[in-house]
Amino acid sequence: MDLFTHAEKANREKSLPLAARMRPKTLSEFVGQSHFLAPGKLLPRLIAARRVQSIIFYGPPGTGKTTLAHLLAIETGGQFRQINAVTSGIKELRESLQWAKDEVSTGSSRPILFIDEIHRFNRAQQDALLPDVEDGVIALVGATTSNPFFSVNGALLSRSQLFELKPLTESEIIALLERSIADKSRGLGMYNIQPQHEALAFCATMAEGDARRALGALELAVLSANTSPIVLDVDLIRESMQKKVLQFDASGDQHYDMASALIKSIRGSDVDAALYWLSRCIESGEEIRFLTRRLVILASEDIGNADPQALPLAVAGMQACEFIGLPECQLTLSQVVIYLALAPKSNSATTAIFAAREDVRQGTVIPVPIHLRDGHYPGSKRLGHGQGYEYSHDATEGVAAQDYLGVDREYYHPVGRGFEVELAKRWEEIKNRLKNRPT
Repeated sequence: MDLFTHAEKANREKSLPLAARMRPKTLSEFVGQSHFLAPGKLLPRLIAARRVQSIIFYGPPGTGKTTLAHLLAIETGGQFRQINAVTSGIKELRESLQWAKDEVSTGSSRPILFIDEIHRFNRAQQDALLPDVEDGVIALVGATTSNPFFSVNGALLSRSQLFELKPLTESEIIALLERSIADKSRGLGMYNIQPQHEALAFCATMAEGDARRALGALELAVLSANTSPIVLDVDLIRESMQKKVLQFDASGDQHYDMASALIKSIRGSDVDAALYWLSRCIESGEEIRFLTRRLVILASEDIGNADPQALPLAVAGMQACEFIGLPECQLTLSQVVIYLALAPKSNSATTAIFAAREDVRQGTVIPVPIHLRDGHYPGSKRLGHGQGYEYSHDATEGVAAQDYLGVDREYYHPVGRGFEVELAKRWEEIKNRLKNRPT
């Protein structure tokens, strides 16, 4: 490399964002993901044996997916090529696969083709990767923020090792921030920075496991400061933190995970947790109809007759949200969620209908008893239909002591919570009356 080229490369690297400049050069510099990068784990063993084949890295932004792909190439000595599934079509994909074949034919180490946002490739594009993946021509490394079981071709997924990256811990992010402040060649060590630990901890907390976001805030804080030395305090970091864009895919696992968290928090009667997950859904752009539909279902599934007012309230909330819309309907959603979370819980209506339907599917079909059959059409009396039926409103307390099923079955088991306590008492009295019917 001549002097001019070296200077050009150095200037280009200086213009990169801090997160790119601080990208680890070796696997030992990598921070986080010890659950699969610790000594003795699978990925380090594959790297040491130079047996890296097809891999999919799955995890939220800023956890090191792209960095790991680069490190795989460095550690194994293979050539590296990166394409982005958002901007690349089938033509570029085929050119990259041909490049990989040419590399192998020259006797080079197995090249690494890194596909960022691999979930954005359609099925045809993903299928195009299969022959070369199976032949071992390339080491395919895909990165995705979406659950690959939702978004990646099953055939491709079955031929790949899947590694899930977790958000970085606050201590890991603080370590990255401190390293960047001290590093004079790639980081911010040329500035006179006086970091306050509270500021670094605040930055790590607000980054929510995203190293790139934390380093971006640090760089912006330092470059925008107009004092020397630069006192890195909480206020300076707070001004430099950009508003977080919540990850959300209406057809992916974020959609289902947050809805699941909301419903399970309400079922568990944790109002604060339920309100947090409701807020996450709203801020992420979740469809309001989907939320209200889930709340109506929950009112019957998890509360039922322990509080009979839960269902009318949920239905009223659904109608109100349809009529009002955002942003005002967030008030209605909050009211409904709070009420449902604090209502006594019962799933007896759910288990009762499930048990009855399973009996219908699997059990012997029970004929309708003669006295319950329709006796209004001509000729029904000749068949005996309706004979012996006792009109319940004429019976004592409105309960006629007669057989309504023909066999003994028990599906409804009320719980000892809320209004269902009263229903349980009444049901016990009714059962006793029905059992004592004349034979």
